[in-house]
Amino acid sequence: MADRQTCDLLLHADMVVTQDKERRILNSGSVAIEDGIVVSVGPSEKLEQAFAAREVVDLSGKLLMPGLVNAHCHAPMVLLRGIADDLPLMEWLEDNIWPVERQLTKDLIGLGARLACAEMLRAGVTAFLDGYIHEQVVGAAVDAAGMRAVLGEGFFGFPSPMFPSAQHCWDSIKRIDRQFAGNGRIRSAVTPHAAFTVPPKYLVKSYELAEGLDMPWQIHLAESPVETSVCLEKYGKRPVELLYSLDILSDRVTLHHCVDVNDEEIALLAEKNVKVVHNPASNLKLNSGMSPVQKMLDAGVVVGIGTDGAASNNQLNMFREMGLAALVGKVRSDDASAVNAQSVLDMATLNSARCLHWPELGSIAEGCPADMVALDLDSPNLQPLFNPVSQVVYASSGHEVSMTMVAGKVLYHEGAYRNFDVKALLQEVKQAQKWINAHR
Repeated sequence: MADRQTCDLLLHADMVVTQDKERRILNSGSVAIEDGIVVSVGPSEKLEQAFAAREVVDLSGKLLMPGLVNAHCHAPMVLLRGIADDLPLMEWLEDNIWPVERQLTKDLIGLGARLACAEMLRAGVTAFLDGYIHEQVVGAAVDAAGMRAVLGEGFFGFPSPMFPSAQHCWDSIKRIDRQFAGNGRIRSAVTPHAAFTVPPKYLVKSYELAEGLDMPWQIHLAESPVETSVCLEKYGKRPVELLYSLDILSDRVTLHHCVDVNDEEIALLAEKNVKVVHNPASNLKLNSGMSPVQKMLDAGVVVGIGTDGAASNNQLNMFREMGLAALVGKVRSDDASAVNAQSVLDMATLNSARCLHWPELGSIAEGCPADMVALDLDSPNLQPLFNPVSQVVYASSGHEVSMTMVAGKVLYHEGAYRNFDVKALLQEVKQAQKWINAHR
């Protein structure tokens, strides 16, 4: 036994859904971790013989799977959860959300980000792509929580309380990028709000900024037929057509929603290797429509999944999002076999990781970051267990998550958080609720 390889951590689980290239599912599987990286995955008996671990974690009765990647989020908007429900997109945004957002302070945004991190860790999310304001305080919350995130400082084409000009936002993006340079868990993205709120010249300049800084460029696009009408009225082009005419579509680009896209536009997205994030709950709640996800997958488009913000979803729960993606996809395609369970799990892990432009995430495989979650198989809704992938997508609610790990560190376990006092956090949130009520 003297020749056994050492590792920091050895996890033993009843089942490991790897999401590796072969999509292996291991019964009585184990994962060896060193310096926050997976060094081996295989049968428990084999890894027990091969590794001498400094710490062994027994996950008996648990299913181990990759951490979910939330590819579209406005984390601090959890503070606006439920303030403007049952409204169409434009009325919800312009008459209810923006007026409150203009008054938010850095402290409130930081508080919202901390609450969002707690919610996502509890439901098995280990990384997310954000888009909001004061992203430096969002990054601080992410760093303190121990999660991963890509930070997107959002901007409009018109002066806002945050930025008198787009250039001020771009200077902020550069500062944020420098602030988290060298942080292995936090990256940045350039984030214009939408094609109907940012003029073409600023879309182009912001894309050039992303190229110069070598970072992703993300935007809400083709979110609804109403947005398409606005773009046609302003520019004589549909949203995807507009970006194409500006020579913006590329593998650097992540588009959020893409509800109102036609077959020609889908082919173009595939040709340009553009990433698309599907947000089924938000799309349904705002009556924006149902994205043609299966058509995009068939065309070869990389489609991930995101929750959007909690103001338009009310949850940051990727398990619910997976279930909705599958169900809505079947109705949209009029085909019960469309958007099947395996494709949905791929979307929420591997594909969402690519939407973050962080492709090493989303899999439990040798050389990948040790970001994973454990589900309690003793939860009544997870039994009997015939197909683990179907169970994860159709039966899981997120509340079966018993452990969430990022970079080999357990951040959530059986109701306890490693890096913050959730009871104290919730008390702060109650005080923030009073402030928001007074400023609506």
